[in-house]
Amino acid sequence: MAGRYFEELEIGEIFEHQPARTVTETDNLLFTALTMNPQPLHLDAEFASETEFGKRLVNSIFTLGLVVGLSVGETTLGTTVGNLGFEKVEFPKPVFIGDTIRAVTEVKAKRESRSRPEWGIVTFEHRGLNQRGQVVCRCTRAAMLLSHPPDAA
Repeated sequence: MAGRYFEELEIGEIFEHQPARTVTETDNLLFTALTMNPQPLHLDAEFASETEFGKRLVNSIFTLGLVVGLSVGETTLGTTVGNLGFEKVEFPKPVFIGDTIRAVTEVKAKRESRSRPEWGIVTFEHRGLNQRGQVVCRCTRAAMLLSHPPDAA
């Protein structure tokens, strides 16, 4: 499904995105290595076994990227100009290798751009949930989106 233009999104609209995605050991290892994050909680099974979690945690920035990425097809694919920022990023529950993450997005606010009338600004709240329905990630994101061309509106 192609992304939505600014005018097509309604405040309060909720998207339950499909498909979900199971996090693999390779995802966690590669992302952690690529981002130069040497945190042993992500990489060292022996170290992690001695923590309160008893096993490795998935890198939270991977989780954030996955949750936002799962939302793209129904919200901003082909219509985004760019991300303006993230705020209030939370990780209420840990993600472990083998967890399956799904994403839900709610349109929280929208307004026309004051400087670019061909664009609009939309505020999304993205939530990532694991296979048990627990929220593992929540964030607010502002995105600049294309408006319909005048002859297509």
